[in-house]
Amino acid sequence: MRGRLRRAWGEIWVPLSGLSPLGRMAARLAVWFSPPYKAREYLARLSPKGFVSPRATIYHNDLHFGAHVFIGDNVIIYQSQHQGRIELGENVRVFDGALLETGRGGSIRIGADSRVHRGCQLVAHANAIEIGQDVGLSQNCALYPYNHGFAPGRPIDSQPLRTRGPIVIEDHSWLGVGVIVLDGVRIGEGAVIGAGSVVTHDIPAGAIAAGVPAKVIKMRAELSAEELQTIS
Repeated sequence: MRGRLRRAWGEIWVPLSGLSPLGRMAARLAVWFSPPYKAREYLARLSPKGFVSPRATIYHNDLHFGAHVFIGDNVIIYQSQHQGRIELGENVRVFDGALLETGRGGSIRIGADSRVHRGCQLVAHANAIEIGQDVGLSQNCALYPYNHGFAPGRPIDSQPLRTRGPIVIEDHSWLGVGVIVLDGVRIGEGAVIGAGSVVTHDIPAGAIAAGVPAKVIKMRAELSAEELQTIS
């Protein structure tokens, strides 16, 4: 009974919610009876326009959502110097405390059904972050497609940004907790990256990689029946 009432309440307010002042007010009303954190993502399914938490910070003028996108509490979507584009595909989920930032030369594109979990940082200056469909970024992953110059005799913050290329994460990949991905890296379709890894070079499709720097330790197709049973 409570669930039906909660849904009915959301169906009133979610279609009215949005990024305008009135839309933000409607979003505040929509969450009154909803549970916290991931249990709140049902709100995005109540309207094709999706749901942006009233506690999210949105400062971006080139932001594009597909249908049923969910943006959680304390997410920051920020555009530095009014530059860079962000595209979130259908059913993308960005959970509490994540940061999506663009700046000069950067952009972020996240494909349908992908999940960006709590505390992730996607900061696209100087080059792009391209994430495919059905990709999982576990908590506290960090993607930075650039680096600072660090020539001697000059403060780091005053040196130009350098980049080896975009970060590309192909469809159906999964990054464990705390993975860091550096500029110029492509992670192939269906790859799995172990928690705490630092990915400095390309990872082939279907690989399991881990370490600092991340190295391929096995291919998913090579997993034994016993290993598959342990994972499941």
